[in-house]
Amino acid sequence: MLTHLLLYTQTNDFYAIPLLAWLLVAAVVIAFTVVFILNRIIIRRVRAKSKRTVDLTKMMRHALEISDTHVIGIDLLQDSVYDIHGESVLAEPHTTEQFINYIHPDDQASLRTFLKRLGSGETTTDEMRFRCRWDDRSEWRYVHCTAITERREGFSKPTLIIATMIDKTDIQKEQERISDLTDRYQQIFEQSIIGLSFYDAKGHLLGANRIMREICHFDGETDAFFSSHNLFDLQPVRDNVDRHNVEEFWVCTQSQITEKDMHNYIELRLYPIRDEQGKLMYISIAARDVTEERQIYLQAKLNEQQIQKANEEIQRYETELKYMMEACDMRVWQTSFSDRSIKFYKGLSTMELEMTFDEFETYFVNEGEEIAENFRHPEEHFKEPVSYLCQMRPLFHDTDQLQWNQINSIPVYDKNGRLTGCFGLIRNMSKAIEAQERLKRETERANDSGRMKSVFLANMTHEIRTPLNAIVGFSDLIQTMESSDDKRELIHIIHNNCDMLLRLINDILAISAMDSNGLIMQPEEVDFAQSFDEICQSLAQRVENPNVEFIKDNPYKSLVTSIDNGRIQQVITNFVTNAVKYTHQGHIRVGYHERDNGLYIFCEDTGAGIPKDQCQKVFERFVKLNDYIQGTGLGLSICKAIAERCKGDIGVDSEVGKGSTFWLWIPCDIKTKITRNDNEQP
Repeated sequence: MLTHLLLYTQTNDFYAIPLLAWLLVAAVVIAFTVVFILNRIIIRRVRAKSKRTVDLTKMMRHALEISDTHVIGIDLLQDSVYDIHGESVLAEPHTTEQFINYIHPDDQASLRTFLKRLGSGETTTDEMRFRCRWDDRSEWRYVHCTAITERREGFSKPTLIIATMIDKTDIQKEQERISDLTDRYQQIFEQSIIGLSFYDAKGHLLGANRIMREICHFDGETDAFFSSHNLFDLQPVRDNVDRHNVEEFWVCTQSQITEKDMHNYIELRLYPIRDEQGKLMYISIAARDVTEERQIYLQAKLNEQQIQKANEEIQRYETELKYMMEACDMRVWQTSFSDRSIKFYKGLSTMELEMTFDEFETYFVNEGEEIAENFRHPEEHFKEPVSYLCQMRPLFHDTDQLQWNQINSIPVYDKNGRLTGCFGLIRNMSKAIEAQERLKRETERANDSGRMKSVFLANMTHEIRTPLNAIVGFSDLIQTMESSDDKRELIHIIHNNCDMLLRLINDILAISAMDSNGLIMQPEEVDFAQSFDEICQSLAQRVENPNVEFIKDNPYKSLVTSIDNGRIQQVITNFVTNAVKYTHQGHIRVGYHERDNGLYIFCEDTGAGIPKDQCQKVFERFVKLNDYIQGTGLGLSICKAIAERCKGDIGVDSEVGKGSTFWLWIPCDIKTKITRNDNEQP
């Protein structure tokens, strides 16, 4: 353009000078206008930027105040520390060492290293935590410090450090509290006496305590098997818990996981943990290994069964012992020397009686009884096992009859070897002693019976030989007799001896039948008054002594009853036969009458009589009071057997020199009874 102006000037000399001036003026005006406009734009931009800077500064200051941030400056050239924002003791400049004195001694070395690293230019920004306080009485505060560096022109290293300090004390304390609480819960979790583990909502293992790791045979703090297997795929959760609707679950079962060599019994409880909205967050598992408890339970159950069986055995034994003691009339007794008492037990535990030694002594009958004397000084006399047999008044029976007791004693010592008492058995031996006495009497009786049998055999031989000799002898003589009177006399003698021999054989047969089969009774309805007349008519012929009168006493015309008439006639016959043998003058009276719902039959004679001490013996077998009188000694014993078989009674009333009355009473049902008149002869 300038070239065009020069060319134009050269070609137009007339117009050249005024045009150039106008161009210069225009250029100046335009330049001034542009400068003015640029100046106004720059001023506005500076003002806007200044305003934004002020606003940003206000915002930053407001943010620092809200966040409670303290800003300090550290002038490395002048070694000065001062406040930039916030108020503290650093309102007035302090040296670096003065500032470090406000820092906790344990953090001072770290702070020096921190400042050294920033001041050397090793880093332009850095962070650290330390504790500080602005006076000796305030508590240590936890501060988070963030620092940046600035450099001035001409310096190779930073000249200024600007550090922001935020008080983190509350946050630190909260973190420490949470950490402490977490440690406590972790310790509780680890030291729990039951196994605990946690799973997330999907069934993945989060953690397990020591007991759970031991129960599940973990390889370490974590376990590859359980970490790789989902909770909902393991038994017993798999068959009992719905993974889409987890509910609380409890089970006691045998856990068998072959991969972990688990074959134990576990008590397991599953508990879902939900948030406030009910959403499943975690799953808690509590487990307890009850294998040993199960073994203890099974052993306890077995022990209980054994104890129950033992108790039943003890109960059975005690019952048997009690039965045996009752059957044997036996008691257990136990003494205490300290209080001088004695207790009697019926069985092992049932106490029946208790008394003092002095009271026990009064039960002994014989004065000076040895055991009674020993109870006065028991420590001297019961050191060794002893046994006594003594007569006493009954201890356990409501009776006045004396009894024989056998008392056995065994000493009892305490753990120091001191004699404290004794115990033993007391048994009523009365029946045994009575049995011994009966056995003694029966032995004597058996011996006497043997002797009597020998005598009986001798007598029987003599008794049989006597009538046989008479029968044979007089039978030979009868052939030589010519007189009829002599023949009748011999026939009468032969007839009497035959009758005697027949009675002897009948007695022997009766005794033999009684010993082999017992006495057989055959009751029948009979008119005893008529039967009595008939037997008396036969028996009267046996009384041949003219000095003896045979008297029949029959008070009834008719007496119908049910008896074994043959046996009763046998008794009457034996009574009369004995009376004939021992009565030489006077009378023999036979009679009967009704008494006490039965028949009372008697045979009264005026013979020699029987001593009082012999009255019962005459009813025994083979007993003869006079060996010179014919007889086997069996007749009255047969009468006694008949009386006993009829449930009646038999006896004799006698006085020596005045005679005897043998009698028999038997019960019977009298159906018809007709009494004779006073003037009517029987």
